[in-house]
Amino acid sequence: MTSTGDALLAAAESFVPMLRERTDEIEEMRQVPQDIAEAFAEAGFYSVMVPEVYGGLELDPPSFLKLIRTLARGDSSAAWCAMIGATTGLGSAYMPKADAEEIFGGGKRTITAGVFAPTGKAIPEGDGYRVSGRWQWGSGSRNAAWISGGCFVMKDGKPEMSDTGVPISRMMMVPADEVTLLDTWDVSGLCGTGSTDFEMKDVWVPESRGIAFGYDKPMERPLYVFPLFALLASGIAGVALGTARSAIDELVSFASAKTPQGTLKPLAKRPDTQMGVARAEALVRSAQTWMDDAFAEAWEAAQTKGVISVDLRRDMRLSMAHATTSAAQAVDIVYDLGGGTSVYKRSPLQRYFRDVHVATQHMMVAKGVLEQAGRLFLGLETDTRLF
Repeated sequence: MTSTGDALLAAAESFVPMLRERTDEIEEMRQVPQDIAEAFAEAGFYSVMVPEVYGGLELDPPSFLKLIRTLARGDSSAAWCAMIGATTGLGSAYMPKADAEEIFGGGKRTITAGVFAPTGKAIPEGDGYRVSGRWQWGSGSRNAAWISGGCFVMKDGKPEMSDTGVPISRMMMVPADEVTLLDTWDVSGLCGTGSTDFEMKDVWVPESRGIAFGYDKPMERPLYVFPLFALLASGIAGVALGTARSAIDELVSFASAKTPQGTLKPLAKRPDTQMGVARAEALVRSAQTWMDDAFAEAWEAAQTKGVISVDLRRDMRLSMAHATTSAAQAVDIVYDLGGGTSVYKRSPLQRYFRDVHVATQHMMVAKGVLEQAGRLFLGLETDTRLF
């Protein structure tokens, strides 16, 4: 880990006790309180993907994994928003210097949020686009100063197409006051992410702030060799693994003191508890190790070769999908072992259960990743531009 990574990880550790104390508040507000978001920004968590030349931290991806896992041990929703803000900041490496410096430069610790899904439409107009659309899953948007949404650029009523016949999605970044936040985030888990729907109506966006990840050329630095979706998915898996870590620790914290009704032995002395905890630990640690190894190998390739092979990208994405699923399985095990204790609102286990099962629903770590990885293992033709 780099010295920057060490410092950020130490900062993240220092936030964990405070986040645990305020986790009910975060959930009840259905967003991260602004003072926490601003403290994250001051610590640099939203700037880890911004180029150093613009005052960002340009953190190595293996350290990013550890950062998000650590924050998730404090609060899953807060870690999720940090992950979304950080990965949205990747756009700075694709923008012209003037735009990047206006949004991120001069030592700003800008809070950003965004949704890649191209549910908006952009019509070319002058040196930019006229943008309208509505996006779901706007995590962290209530804390952000700048928000982006994915759009298809429409020409003659048809979307701009790639050379492989796929519609190109462009992320349009605009000031938050040009976006309407709706109140739709009423959900079972990750309640504190504020992932509400948002809208843009006839917003003019300069062409320089309409970024096509996977098509436009980023700054030539090792971090920007990593595919956007690999970094995004790593954060999702990181939240899941951090949540699972806390769930196991929570069960262990009361297993010796709780004697289930109708039994004579404390939970910790029951063989099913012992085997379950061992299985949960194995799931989390093995998944985490594979993911760390895959990222370390890809980071080495990015630094030494300036390119990450399709095989390495496949392994990264598969390891993240596997890690998220494994984390959910581990949480399920300890939730079951907790018995009646797990269902009370005062028990963190019920929240870990809800949070991790929302993380598994994200398309970056869902079944489609397995399908695409499987195609690659089978030698089938696959569009890997964004994989």
